[in-house]
Amino acid sequence: MNIVVANTSHFKYAQIICDTIAVSAKVRGTGIAKRTPEYIRGKLENGNAVIALDGDTFAGFCYIEIWGHAKYVANSGLIVHPDFRGKGLAKSIKQKIFELSKEKFPDAKIFGITTGLPVMKINYELGYKPVTFSELTDDPEFWKGCQTCKNFDVLTRTEQKMCLCTGMLYDPATKPKKEKKVNGKAFNRLKSIKEQLFLKKNKK
Repeated sequence: MNIVVANTSHFKYAQIICDTIAVSAKVRGTGIAKRTPEYIRGKLENGNAVIALDGDTFAGFCYIEIWGHAKYVANSGLIVHPDFRGKGLAKSIKQKIFELSKEKFPDAKIFGITTGLPVMKINYELGYKPVTFSELTDDPEFWKGCQTCKNFDVLTRTEQKMCLCTGMLYDPATKPKKEKKVNGKAFNRLKSIKEQLFLKKNKK
């Protein structure tokens, strides 16, 4: 498996990247900002993405988004093709894009929002901490990406303060603490509480 910083030579994979992201979101029943091949090619062209290949076969992908005049960056679109799941590839891709983000934007805070427990665990191990949405970017273009999510009404009725997603942030100015073991039960409980709180209200 080869995980590299993507470039224009990888344009041919743009469509399968979009298709894999869309299918994964549908299977999980979650909303996700739609990506177009043109958008993905832009990320490949400016070197703000990593791609995993098994020979010439697409295996995984993730890219960098820039917000708030480069004060914040997000590692988005993390995807592993179904044929390569269950092998720890997502963690390797996340590590690669995380290092690329720190290299290209050393002063930026790196953040993400997700409902996926595996991604939360990976982020936590990389040094991210769960935070409130107020600690993330206030760039309206970022939050527009939530409009295609089926839970967007939760975000709007809480005045963009919280949702089913958990916000996670890596601040380069914060001295890293000694690595702790990931508490999967705590993340699961957090997700369960949010679902009971917001989805129950939505049914009323």
